[in-house]
Amino acid sequence: MKSHVKALVVGGGAVGTSIAYHLARAGWDDVMLLERDELTSGSTWHAAGLLPYFNMSYATTHIHDYSIKFYKTLEDETGLNAGFYVVGNLRMAQSRARMDEYMLYASTAETCGVPYEWLSPAQIKERYPLVRTEDLEGAIYHPTDGYINPADVTMAMAKGARQRGVMIERKWQVDGYHWTGDHWDVTCTKMVEKGGNLVPSDERVVIHAEHVVTATGNHAQRTAQLLGLKIPAIPVEHQYIVTEPDPALQEWRKSNPEHPVLRDADAKWYVREERGGWILGPYERNAPARFEYAVPDSFRADLFPLDLERIEEEYMSMIHRIPSSETVGLKDDYNGPICYTPDGNPLLGPAPGLRNMWLAEGFSFGITAAGGTGYYLAQLMVEGEAEIDMASLDPKRYGAWMTTEYAARKNEEAYEHVYILHHPDEEREACRALRTAPAYDRQKAAGAQFGQVNGWERPNYYAPKGFDDHAARSFRRGGWWQYAVEEAKAVREGVGLIDATAFTKHVVKGPGATQFLDWFTCNKLPKVGRINLTYALTSHGTTRTEYTIVRLAEHEYYLVSAGAWTAYDADYLRKAAEDKADEFGYIEIQDVTTQWGVFAIAGPKSRDVLNKLVKDAEPETVLSNKRFPWLSMREIELGMCPVRAIRVAYTGELGWELHHPIEMQNYLWDQLVGAGEEHGMKLVGARAQNWLRQEKSYRAFGTELGRDATPLEADLPRFVDLSKDFQGKEKLEQTGIRSTCVTLLIDGPEDADPWGREALYDGERRVGRLTSGGYSVVFGKSIGMGYVAPDLAQPGTRLKVKMFDQLWDAEVQADSPYDPSNAVIRKDG
Repeated sequence: MKSHVKALVVGGGAVGTSIAYHLARAGWDDVMLLERDELTSGSTWHAAGLLPYFNMSYATTHIHDYSIKFYKTLEDETGLNAGFYVVGNLRMAQSRARMDEYMLYASTAETCGVPYEWLSPAQIKERYPLVRTEDLEGAIYHPTDGYINPADVTMAMAKGARQRGVMIERKWQVDGYHWTGDHWDVTCTKMVEKGGNLVPSDERVVIHAEHVVTATGNHAQRTAQLLGLKIPAIPVEHQYIVTEPDPALQEWRKSNPEHPVLRDADAKWYVREERGGWILGPYERNAPARFEYAVPDSFRADLFPLDLERIEEEYMSMIHRIPSSETVGLKDDYNGPICYTPDGNPLLGPAPGLRNMWLAEGFSFGITAAGGTGYYLAQLMVEGEAEIDMASLDPKRYGAWMTTEYAARKNEEAYEHVYILHHPDEEREACRALRTAPAYDRQKAAGAQFGQVNGWERPNYYAPKGFDDHAARSFRRGGWWQYAVEEAKAVREGVGLIDATAFTKHVVKGPGATQFLDWFTCNKLPKVGRINLTYALTSHGTTRTEYTIVRLAEHEYYLVSAGAWTAYDADYLRKAAEDKADEFGYIEIQDVTTQWGVFAIAGPKSRDVLNKLVKDAEPETVLSNKRFPWLSMREIELGMCPVRAIRVAYTGELGWELHHPIEMQNYLWDQLVGAGEEHGMKLVGARAQNWLRQEKSYRAFGTELGRDATPLEADLPRFVDLSKDFQGKEKLEQTGIRSTCVTLLIDGPEDADPWGREALYDGERRVGRLTSGGYSVVFGKSIGMGYVAPDLAQPGTRLKVKMFDQLWDAEVQADSPYDPSNAVIRKDG
């Protein structure tokens, strides 16, 4: 057993073996995998082995797509049959809303090149006469996926890994991690059998590893404790049952191929054939989280008792959908732990606060994701970045505020929500409200309908008393749409007030701060009292973080970034500062997110509202262009509240961001609301703001801006200073322009707008995808932003957008179709 390795993978399930395999395939020679028991002894052994393409996430769809294609190659490489049955996947719909969901998903699938076809109820019945169809609206069919034997595919990947030089050691448990400054010392204990249990022996070794990857599945909480981290990966019980042979199925199979995997999402289950019978896998209500703190030493390849009452509704719905199954008995049952996370997506990427420590935890669809996880994580580790943006899966999307109770309850919700309608305007209810700004109760009383961003409650829109947000959700224009229209019009025509307290806020200061930020970001640094929009890049020149930088003093800066990414931004910022401290000098970084509240006031009458409150020796000029120009910061007083006011507006109107001491928020709110009454000021939520920023072509991090495109590809050359040196500059210049971000006005359906997941076409040729979408109150039609080939980015180019399985006319606009000269935002007064 080697004592020094390049990479140590901890965990021998499907995910861990894939990571070890792909690291070796990517060129790393010394790779070792440790498993505390036997390979596949965690959740892998009892997984049903389904390989569903269906996912609303662009990154996850790419991961699943790679897995499905990769598994088909394993037998040729290793000689082991991976047990892949390409039977297809039929996802049925009982309602038009479900078909709308499938059509939105299908457009996302097209952007990743995933094949599909539509079937009517009559076509389903013709192909699969055992399926009842009279209450169906239709189905989406994937011909290239199916199911696989989890143990077989894991063993095939393990053999492929060994052939590439990976060392796989079983019965070794990791008991400690210690970072030395350039490698990890990993303490391992040999596990032995005793009375049917696996117990530690006296044999110990220390492995020196440059990199460590944890893929510990159900043992993620133990991993978290060893690393001193919070990892919100906690298992939830998942049951499935296997029936006795079904004579009707056996008769049908005499002259027909195997059924595809059947999914009745409205009934919350999947069904597939198994040795002449059926496997039913439900996603029922009230499935409990397990092992919230640790897996018991006595729990190995074990199961929980079956709770048939909990899945009775789903079992009866299977009988309804497949009537021949009614007389068939049960042969086997499984109730095992499957790891989940609060949003159902895995935790994949660098561990927060640690060097060369990589997490691959929380895989609820681990067999589907394992192949692609290994491939893209290996890119991230070996090359520094993956070819897709992995931010949506990054472990740091959850901050230090996350607790065990939060993770357990949200994971139960994520399990229950596997088959609910995944509306793009969905807001899940569990563990709400948790993080609230002081004005939350006032906003709620005013009709705020809240969304959750990084745990924060944030108004999405305001509605009359008694309005039901849940009932208002839709894949088209939901019941909330008209309220967002009124809010957007108020900002364009009058004045609106937006709560932006969830913004991430950092102070960077010290003797090395200026040199550091000049290297860390790609734009010029502002002068004292001024602001700049800028980007921190990855080593590959793509966008890692978007910042508004306010220069408070010669070597003191106030950085504002997206509210959803506080821990993600903080970790990158701190690690970069640590790396450069010897070169630039002392750099102090403070996360002040929870110290400052933020209100954004915007609209032609915004100055009039503030003029009623501002206290100054010359109040009539304090907000004028001369004393307070666009893109500047001033310390002002609104009544008794000191305010760090920034003259910038994400809506593209005359406006200010009002950064204020959080403890004075309610006072300031009351003052603003009172002063706004005579001007008809409207409270405005995030959805209207999202529409308004698209009218100005303002890119958003996580949609137009991310680690798969450079700022130049985002068409933001004015924010890139190529005359200076900055992180990622060389790769940015080498990359060139592979695609270009554009704004489009869209003549879409009368009752729907794009969501930012749709495919773009030039005639019949797919040429790009939308990253944002919505409605423009200025132009009275749908609007969107997205990426296309550079030759199609010229204003006036006619394209098509795929919405609800139809192509709709769209036209590329010049940047900032609303107020392109910025005359409105610079208005004096």
